[in-house]
Amino acid sequence: MSGDRSRRLRLGGFPLLSTRSAPLIAHLARRLRRGRQTVLLFANTNFFVQCAPLLPQLREPGVRLVNDGIGLSIAARLMKRHRFPENLNGTDFLPGLLTQLQAPVFLLGGRPGIAERAAATLARTHGVAVVGSRNGYGGLADTAAVVAAITDSGAEVVVVALGNPLQERWILTHRARLGPRLLIGAGALLDFLAGEVPRAPGWVRSLRLEWLFRLAQEPRRLLRRYTLDILTFLRLCRE
Repeated sequence: MSGDRSRRLRLGGFPLLSTRSAPLIAHLARRLRRGRQTVLLFANTNFFVQCAPLLPQLREPGVRLVNDGIGLSIAARLMKRHRFPENLNGTDFLPGLLTQLQAPVFLLGGRPGIAERAAATLARTHGVAVVGSRNGYGGLADTAAVVAAITDSGAEVVVVALGNPLQERWILTHRARLGPRLLIGAGALLDFLAGEVPRAPGWVRSLRLEWLFRLAQEPRRLLRRYTLDILTFLRLCRE
């Protein structure tokens, strides 16, 4: 990604790509055209904590990690005196990426029915062709069947929304067997697209407080992530 001020930043052993949306989309589109497989993952504080055991695989060629959330921005400033040029939140970034790529997509994850509703939203509001989907529960029971369904669908992009670290482990384990050239870990994207989980109001997102909105919505599930796990995240960043 030369000539666009993108750079690599190693934070807590994780190789992060510090860049903006436009050059990242151009980079991914170029690799897709050339048939070069790319794994795109969004690294937030929870990613650091949950995916630390996957570090050797996350350093492999073709893997791209980008910063997602205020926690990464604060850690980069404190530990590396580096300011990320843009917050690359996957929920905001991915619909635009898929729109610009105009490549067939396969969706994997969510409860039954979620992927289909997300596909309808992508088609209606972004003109994205979703050529297949599987839910993240019973739909994952037969791995060979899932891999075959993805490859046979003709998809060039697969979006995996299973949460950290399940989606990262699934992608990294099966990437060599998958036909699509762009493999994306998408967190809660399908739930948002399906209208299952509400987004924070725009002004809250502009203040980078969406994490607080989500905590208020799901305190039992997210309380540890935004309290005790933050301490683990900061410790990892110092290593």
